[in-house]
Amino acid sequence: MSTHTGQDLADVTAALTGPGGPFELTEEPVLGVPTPVFRNRARSLADVLTASGTVTGADYLVTDTRRIGFAEHADAVAALATALREDYGIGKGDRVAIFAKNCPEWIIAFWATVSIGAVAAGFNAWWSRREVGFALRHCAPSLVFADAERAADHRGPTAAETIPVLGIETDLPALVAAHEGAPLPCRDIAEDDPATILYTSGTSGTPKGVVHSHRNLCAVIEYHRFTDAVAAALGAAPAARRYLLTSPLFHIASLHNLAVPRLATGSTVVLHRGTFDAERVLRLIERERVTNWGAVPTMAARLLEHGNLDGYDLSSLTSFALASAPSSARFKDRLRAALPSVAATLVDSYGLTESSTGVTVASPRDLAESPGTLGRPVIGMELEIRDERDRRLPEDTEGEICVRGQYVMVGYWNDTAATSAALDAERWLRTGDIGVVSGGRLRLTARRSDLIIRGGENVYPAEVEAVIAEHPAVRECVVLGADDPEYGQRVVAVVVTREETGQVNQRQLHDFTSANLAYYKVPSVWRFTKKPLPRNATGKVIRAAVPH
Repeated sequence: MSTHTGQDLADVTAALTGPGGPFELTEEPVLGVPTPVFRNRARSLADVLTASGTVTGADYLVTDTRRIGFAEHADAVAALATALREDYGIGKGDRVAIFAKNCPEWIIAFWATVSIGAVAAGFNAWWSRREVGFALRHCAPSLVFADAERAADHRGPTAAETIPVLGIETDLPALVAAHEGAPLPCRDIAEDDPATILYTSGTSGTPKGVVHSHRNLCAVIEYHRFTDAVAAALGAAPAARRYLLTSPLFHIASLHNLAVPRLATGSTVVLHRGTFDAERVLRLIERERVTNWGAVPTMAARLLEHGNLDGYDLSSLTSFALASAPSSARFKDRLRAALPSVAATLVDSYGLTESSTGVTVASPRDLAESPGTLGRPVIGMELEIRDERDRRLPEDTEGEICVRGQYVMVGYWNDTAATSAALDAERWLRTGDIGVVSGGRLRLTARRSDLIIRGGENVYPAEVEAVIAEHPAVRECVVLGADDPEYGQRVVAVVVTREETGQVNQRQLHDFTSANLAYYKVPSVWRFTKKPLPRNATGKVIRAAVPH
């Protein structure tokens, strides 16, 4: 284990990012705004894919039953990309939706789509039919890859929607076999062309499609290559990195910050398939000698609850990162105690779908000196705390977190109003989160007004309230978050019922809501009342005054 001072890190960073350094930062216009960018970056994901085909002697994707090398993956992607273009007429800018649980084919479908300039739309595998229907209308994909489970329960496109649906377990391998040996089709891709659409719940009650460009994802790649280079320079890097992937691929944590950059760095992605299971994860870490794991706190908590960690050889696991949801300093202490091999490397972070990667990262040193901090801005990311009049605030003053950089989204798909509300003329992203910077480190004080984060998944009350309010027995309702020891937060619904419709019970509303929303958005606690909800002078519910 290597120890280093802040000056060591500053010196290494300066050497890597300064003039002539491998990660030199230079200023270039990005969508009309001068922005610091990595000079030596790839210009498109197609270029990244092409370069990956030369990696030999290493696995790119590993599951409990399969191993796929870099060259094999590149060949499969080229074959599928050829099929998309020649058999289905998919071209630049066309959307291809991927609606499936984690599997190697998800990743192959993604790379085949973006390599020809089409746009990969990652659909949440837990969505209900209603939510899928919205996304299909919203991004209008030309084709959908769906796994058997989602196709079988009729959450894929219906015949009336006339969108081709390809089975990810059946049709995709058949297309790869049919075009075996085909070269990657020629492409004409600009850096700021859209590459992905990932959906995040919106305060309006419907999801928003966050658009990330080839520039965004190539910048994320360089950021991860930079952090690898820093670790190597400080003597804290394993000889060969093997990354455990446990979060869904329709999230930036697994797609943008794991599957994509590891194709560029020649590292192995160890894919845990199916519902999170601590026993299977422990066996996978031991068998595959996993070195790095980035987990939501809920997963880490389940690992701690397993209780028999000493029964596994986890010595290879030397890097652990928490992300996607808040976690307490006490929880981090428990994690360090249970996993001594990561005690000196545990990091935390703050980010959002719109930022493509972490906005800030708290290093082990940051967490030791300031428990509860979310750290400092990542390389090339600017951060300001602003007041309600958009004025920059000094340190130690609470306000809205605003960020800017080469990682920040292009905007929201087909939603000019939401894009304008989130991004100003200088491309500063208003996160809606409230925080304070002290000593250069960020601390989060409120998360996107009413946002509930359940097990790393974002739940916006407006979306859930809109569904509950459709029930004829509901007069009005409000959805709130409450602390939960396992998931961080649980979803609570306070419902004002209509007397004239008769009694309605928890089971009826649970079933009604479950039919229209992903399971993690369905309230686990229901409170019924006849009293009107407390409201302010403008008619908005005063959430803090609602007993729950």
